[in-house]
Amino acid sequence: MQSALLIAAACLVAFLSTVGAALPYPILPPLFAADAANSLNHFLGLPPKLLFGVALAINPLGLLIGSTLLGPLSDRYGRRPVLLLTALGAAAGHAVTAASLLSQSYPLFIVARFATGLMEGNGSVARALLADELEGPLRVRAFSWLNGALYMGWLAGPLLAGLTLHWGITVPFWVAVAALLITAAVSWVAIPRKTASAATTGWWQVVKYQHALKLLKHPELRTLLVVQLALTCGVTAFYEFYPLWLVEVTHFDAQGIAWTTAALCATMTAASMFAGRVVRTHPLQQASRFALVTALCIAAVGLGGPTLGLFAIVVFGIPNAYYNAVMPAWCAERFGHLGQGAVMGLLSTIFCLANILMAVLGSVLTLIDTRLILLVGASLSAWAAWRINQWSQSPTFASPAQGAHP
Repeated sequence: MQSALLIAAACLVAFLSTVGAALPYPILPPLFAADAANSLNHFLGLPPKLLFGVALAINPLGLLIGSTLLGPLSDRYGRRPVLLLTALGAAAGHAVTAASLLSQSYPLFIVARFATGLMEGNGSVARALLADELEGPLRVRAFSWLNGALYMGWLAGPLLAGLTLHWGITVPFWVAVAALLITAAVSWVAIPRKTASAATTGWWQVVKYQHALKLLKHPELRTLLVVQLALTCGVTAFYEFYPLWLVEVTHFDAQGIAWTTAALCATMTAASMFAGRVVRTHPLQQASRFALVTALCIAAVGLGGPTLGLFAIVVFGIPNAYYNAVMPAWCAERFGHLGQGAVMGLLSTIFCLANILMAVLGSVLTLIDTRLILLVGASLSAWAAWRINQWSQSPTFASPAQGAHP
């Protein structure tokens, strides 16, 4: 019963956090693709697509820093207080975002999105909470359910944006504020109190010397960085630019993007409910196959017309959900002795770095053709699939440390 309550609490925290993070995605493409010039989409006379790329990149930059630091900080000070403080901070960030849209201040918008991303880098903390308390097949299922909760947040966020946008462009962000305040309340009530680490290390020493990137001194984790970065570059290229593809190719507005995103997230959520049942006798080989199917879906959007592209966007959710059930659970088992908060933080950091790289590259390539960034993403994901399969055949995996459980 206690395990069930813990999983439910972690999933609820993850769900309510991603609701706020997902809200802007249906709003930004039409805003920056609008013909009418305003202070947001023509700041300093720069091309709107370039401003759009910066707006996409700045939130993941905050996520990158937050994911690198929050996991190790939660190792030192506890999961509960870190989740509570970051939820309140993210709520404040969305409130400032709403103010920046009212004043049409692009610099304030950028600062607010960065600060919000910094606070919402707490996904690694929720994963570490489950990794601390659970083992074996139950841990795999819990990670799968947590991913499902995250996907449900991405479903609810765009839906809320599409359904509330007609009341005003700031309304979705105030919904995010309310959702994150609920997250803080859940963190306060449902997550058990635990004594913080007895170490005398201060928070600055943790930030300076125990951040997630310190794990890269281990050769296997450097390999993980390379393959995971390539895969997530493909995934984030898809996430960031399929809404712009929908605007340009299918001529969708914010509500059309919201409903398409809802279909994608519903697919991912449903797939996540079954992904935890994957038999993991060879987890990296399974991850390689899921990565390859993910790459094919991204390529279908870049190369296909409206019908095939829409179908591929929705189907993308299946292999992505299965990959995200297998790989984090394998990492938790193989590298957990290095600190679950730091390990999960490294995975989140890689995802955020991929967001930044693809947003910057995409802001240039979309000036030529939006499909180019999708094809680059598909190529990177396909290479990652090949490289993960090669890695799984390395002699190092002959040892018991692989930690795969049937």
